[in-house]
Amino acid sequence: MSDVSQKDLDEFAQEADAWFAENTPGEQDFMLPLTFMEVGTDQQFDFLRDWQRSVYEAGYLGAAWPKAYGGGGLTQAHQDLATAAMRKYRGPIILNAIGTGWTGPLLLDIGTEEHKKKYLKGILSAEDIWCQGFSEPDNGSDLGNAQLRAVRDGDEYVLNGSKIWTTNGHYAKYMILLARTNPDAPNKYAGLSFMLCPMTVPGIETVKIRKLTGEHGFTQTFFTDARIPADGLMGKEGEGWNVAMLTLQYERNAKGGQAGGYVITETDPLEILDLARKTKSAGKPVLDDPVVRDQMMDFIIETQALNMGRQRAKLPPLNQDRPMALPLMSKLMHTEYARRINEFAIGLQGANGAYYINEPNAVDAGYWHRSYLNAFSATIGGGTSQIQRNIVGEHVLGLPKTR
Repeated sequence: MSDVSQKDLDEFAQEADAWFAENTPGEQDFMLPLTFMEVGTDQQFDFLRDWQRSVYEAGYLGAAWPKAYGGGGLTQAHQDLATAAMRKYRGPIILNAIGTGWTGPLLLDIGTEEHKKKYLKGILSAEDIWCQGFSEPDNGSDLGNAQLRAVRDGDEYVLNGSKIWTTNGHYAKYMILLARTNPDAPNKYAGLSFMLCPMTVPGIETVKIRKLTGEHGFTQTFFTDARIPADGLMGKEGEGWNVAMLTLQYERNAKGGQAGGYVITETDPLEILDLARKTKSAGKPVLDDPVVRDQMMDFIIETQALNMGRQRAKLPPLNQDRPMALPLMSKLMHTEYARRINEFAIGLQGANGAYYINEPNAVDAGYWHRSYLNAFSATIGGGTSQIQRNIVGEHVLGLPKTR
């Protein structure tokens, strides 16, 4: 559907606005996660799964994915309008982040026809939750040194080893997995393969990890002689590193194709403006302090700059000098900004900033503390901020590779 009129888009935008205005849930009697990495209870999981299914069935998730695989068959412009309406009404996050944001686009890009028909609709409907098996206990940022073994045995691979920081691993039906199929390869990257791994086979066990935020959004996943179908191999054996790097482009939003919606609640600086108005210091709103006002304006300006950068990235004539600069900087800039602005919000609270959720004197029920602590997950997942700076230095600025 390449030819679409402005009238069609306007009508779609109005329909999406009306749907989210009517159907966006209000406050619940339990804590709604601010990020897909904060889902820690069955109640939260079930609520968010139902929410994603309703958004999908209304036509506002996967709108730009092909109809043949469960999508809407529309354009990215349609999906962008639906996501904008979701943001406007502050809808809950989309639960199946690794499916809608990373696995789905990857399958549409390089998956087989069988892969697309088997997996994509379940991703959109949240029937099939996906997790990611990249990091390992002894090989965190050194992804290329992954040691989980996958040995081919007929039509199956036999897996042994473990993965860690597996977000929603205990709820997942499938995992995107980086495994070592050839320990004798000439270099560590050549020995890796990328697989679509079912989580329900014997020999796969997940153990919850309690996070600093207090919930269990992560797990460690153990593989003990676990047998998975060999038809889940993406590409050929030994090509796993290249597939993983493509996956990380989706995770870092350096490449498009995601199903839409959002998986992390972004901090609105105007909400912090309200916080600064109602928070008192020496009997006066902290916003009366000229230093605070100056800092507040810096964050508002930075928010506008980041939003304009997103728009500019969609216009090739404005990026001819360094086409990949904005996509490669996006993850670093947005995640570090989220960390800093939430830290600023806590600082405005003075002594009350020491209170966390479930404490009587916590400001806004501890919302800003949750948002701040969750921001650290985003600065680590998909490559740490240090790694992102290396990527920008090497691939945008042309600096020599670090050791």
